[in-house]
Amino acid sequence: MNLRLPVIRGVIHRRILVNYRVEPAVAAKLLEPPFRPRLVNGWAMAGICLIRLKQIRPRGLPAVAGIASENAAHRIAVEWEAEGERREGVFIPRRDTNARMNVWAGGRLFPGLHHYARFDSFEVNGQVQVRMHNPRDGTRVCVSGHVADRFPATSVFKSLEAASKFFEQGALGYSVTENAREFDGLELRSFGWKIEPLTVEAVESSFFANEQLFPRGSLEFDCALLMRDIEHEWHARPTLRHQATNP
Repeated sequence: MNLRLPVIRGVIHRRILVNYRVEPAVAAKLLEPPFRPRLVNGWAMAGICLIRLKQIRPRGLPAVAGIASENAAHRIAVEWEAEGERREGVFIPRRDTNARMNVWAGGRLFPGLHHYARFDSFEVNGQVQVRMHNPRDGTRVCVSGHVADRFPATSVFKSLEAASKFFEQGALGYSVTENAREFDGLELRSFGWKIEPLTVEAVESSFFANEQLFPRGSLEFDCALLMRDIEHEWHARPTLRHQATNP
């Protein structure tokens, strides 16, 4: 399906990137061709993007016409080949949102299937907490923490700058659709990209706690990052199709 989404403009009020390092072979089993894990110091990177958007509207309309929403995307950093070149981005096996319009429009007008979920968030004086619960299938996410002065030395990334560059380069995401061999593309263009380290006090994810997907010992929490008040645009990208090969 080639989506004809207009350029969407708005503000990232808050974006938390919760990141896990995963054994590459485990991450690879969750991917569909043509994607393969993008590695950092021998580890695959997966995580959750918890993003609160505001003033979301087609580019050209005034900000007052925009809407707000809470959203969560489970992601795996990937690379693939297209037109003879290596590309980088994220594979998104699941999207959740509190905007019922996004659920209806997902896969029709807006890239990717979306699930309806309930969100509760708390943000004050550098302290952040976000809870998500999908009442239909029980998917849960909870993260709480505070803005930190320094990046954790335990991360696979050598510095905050290295982590920032890695995730900025992964701005192109491909989401699952009703067709197992088609993936909807969406590119995030941020104006004034800035990331801060977030010290996590508690984190819970039913997706990453699933030992059928992630056997015990195959993943570890790596780091969390925070973005605030970032002007941005969403650009739809052509659907990526994988052609089955005969055995």
